[in-house]
Amino acid sequence: MESSYYDQTRRPRRNRKNESIRRMVRETRIDPSDLILPLFVKDGRAVREPIPSMPGVYRLSIDEMIVDAKRAFSLGIPGIALFPVIPDSKKDRLATESANPDGLYPEAIRALKEAVPELQIFTDVAMDPYSSDGHDGLVAEDGRILNDESLEILRQMALTQARAGADFVAPSDMMDGRVGYIRAALDENGFTDVGILSYTAKYASAFYGPFRDALSSAPKFGDKKTYQMDPANVREAEIELDLDVEEGADMVMVKPGLPYLDVVRALAERSPVPVAVYNVSGEYAMLRASAERNWLDYRRCVLEVLTAFRRAGADIILTYHALEAAEWMNE
Repeated sequence: MESSYYDQTRRPRRNRKNESIRRMVRETRIDPSDLILPLFVKDGRAVREPIPSMPGVYRLSIDEMIVDAKRAFSLGIPGIALFPVIPDSKKDRLATESANPDGLYPEAIRALKEAVPELQIFTDVAMDPYSSDGHDGLVAEDGRILNDESLEILRQMALTQARAGADFVAPSDMMDGRVGYIRAALDENGFTDVGILSYTAKYASAFYGPFRDALSSAPKFGDKKTYQMDPANVREAEIELDLDVEEGADMVMVKPGLPYLDVVRALAERSPVPVAVYNVSGEYAMLRASAERNWLDYRRCVLEVLTAFRRAGADIILTYHALEAAEWMNE
């Protein structure tokens, strides 16, 4: 070897030579407190129904949901994102069931609050779980998704959830102006302490398939491209961020996660409020399916993915991996 090789003074490998030094200089850390666990709730008792496209994830009755919520909180996970499985018999074009104070969803929220009072409950504000059309907004006779006409439905839905005990309502519909409309409704009705986690940059992604299977909420016609964002755009996400913050969002979100790390970074660099990312069902299913075939090391891949979200700038991660990841982190 040439002597100049041995004269190097900067050798980055010195800081990688063993696990102790690697831990010491690690730039990005992840903790159970960074996570939110999504849960699917349905009618019944003692129900733990597997979702075939999401191995290890279940549709849960309220009693079983509480079991998982208590486990999550005991592991240091501070929040639950709750999604309702509504039977077709209770769906209509106006999503009427979403405002029923005695419905499944408010009942589940109240039960969670009673069982684990300090657990933060993030509730979904969108029409699609309740809509016979499967869209996030009201559908006109000509098939258009009506923006302003949808806002009143979303308003009533958010108020119903707040009255039941939601800590944060999370509008995922991508209707223009909905954050401000919901913020005004909450404040006018005395729910000034209820926060808003806005799905700020929710893309018209192909990665949502297993989630729609879980809720049977796929659109009955067309797609969601007139309201969810074009996957090719990032400047548009910055516009959405500015609007949501101006309208009163307490937190903002990018969804999906892995294909949009650049969007997470772009929002994190300019957002005055915490930035969340949703590690969505399709991303979860890919790792699960590959692990079942022994094509990859599941644990290492999960932790690598979650670290990537934090490295990109996410403050909060919604992930179906939350329970097992928190257990690994606590070892």
